[in-house]
This record gives sequence, C-alpha cells and structure tokens, in this order.
Amino acid sequence: MAIKVLLVDDHAIFRGGLRSMLAGDPEIDVVGEAENGRQAVGLARQLAPDVIVMDVTMPDLNGIDATHQVKKRSPGIQVLALSAHTDPRFVARILAAGASGYLPKDCAFDELCRAIHAVARKEVYLSPAVAGEVVNAALGHGAPSTDGPCDALTPRQREVLQLVAEGLATKQIAARLHLSTKTVETHRAQLMQRLNCHSLAELIKFAIREGVTSSD
Repeated sequence: MAIKVLLVDDHAIFRGGLRSMLAGDPEIDVVGEAENGRQAVGLARQLAPDVIVMDVTMPDLNGIDATHQVKKRSPGIQVLALSAHTDPRFVARILAAGASGYLPKDCAFDELCRAIHAVARKEVYLSPAVAGEVVNAALGHGAPSTDGPCDALTPRQREVLQLVAEGLATKQIAARLHLSTKTVETHRAQLMQRLNCHSLAELIKFAIREGVTSSD
C-alpha cells in the first residue's frame, strides 16, 4: 500500500515541484497540500495521511505549533520537517513537538524519498547536514535547547504572538482563533510582559528570531 503524504509549504511552486517529483515513486501517494500550519491541522484530520512533509516557518500557524497540534490529535501521523533552516534550535523544537525527521530544503530528491519511507516505518531520520549542526552545537555550546523564552509560552500564546507579529488586528485574531477580543487583548498584554517587549516592533523581531514567523 502506498504511503499517503500531505505536503505543507507556503510556496505553491515549491509544493508543485515536490508533488511532481514524488509522483515518480510508486510507493508514495500525495493526497493533499496545505499552504500553512492551520490548513495542515485541518487536512490531517480529513485525509489521515501517513506522513506530513512540513515546512517550519509559515504564515498563520508555523510548522512547529502545527506539528504539536497534529501529534496531539493524531499521534499515528508521522511528521517530516523540510525546511530552509538548519539552526539546531529549530531542529530541536520541531522534534520536541513530535516530528520524526528533519531535512534541509536543498537535500537531494532521493534523500527526501528515503526519509519519507523511514518515518512512515516510524523510524527517526535526520539529514547528515542537519545532524552535523546538532552535534556541533552539542560539542560547542551544549545540546540545542528547547527551553528558551518562546518555549515557556503556551500554545495559544504562541498562536496569538504569530498573528500579532503578522499584522492582524485584535478582531481578526479573535475571529481566526474563535476567542473573544478581550481574551486576545489579555494574551497580548501577557506576551508583552513575559517577553519584556515594549512595542509591536520588538514583538515582531522576537517572533522572527525565534522562528515563530518569517520576515518574508
């Protein structure tokens, strides 16, 4: 039986290229595409893929928080991160969220296929390039940490942080997350205090630096 794969990336051309290449593997069936983490969470429930190939930085909901939500609701779905980031912090965070593998976007196509097959078998797959970064971080500065200020936030606070940093107004965030405007305002005030940010510009810089959102 073919491995059912859901592709998640905010660039349609990149998703299209992946779909075309993966069509050459008769044991892989791309069952859907999503352009952000929030769509990925919904499609994961609808399509029940075996493997999600997940970007890390995307608008609306990033790949780290999307992975956490997918694994919480459907632990049997395997997540393979495919990202331009090779920062050991991002690798550590998405693995901690439940991903089973991590590849850089400039990896060879045959490596991507091997990784999909590996995580579908419930194995862990780290690209040698990424594994090297993690090992170097461990040897030089201690193991990559998942205990930074962003990781001290609740999943809901991280969602609000991302949407605030992406320029959504309070009412828009409330509608997107099905919250009251008062609750959103409370979350934003708590974020400013906890992160010691005194302006929207500081919040945006923090969100970009921590991979919650991108500068694109």
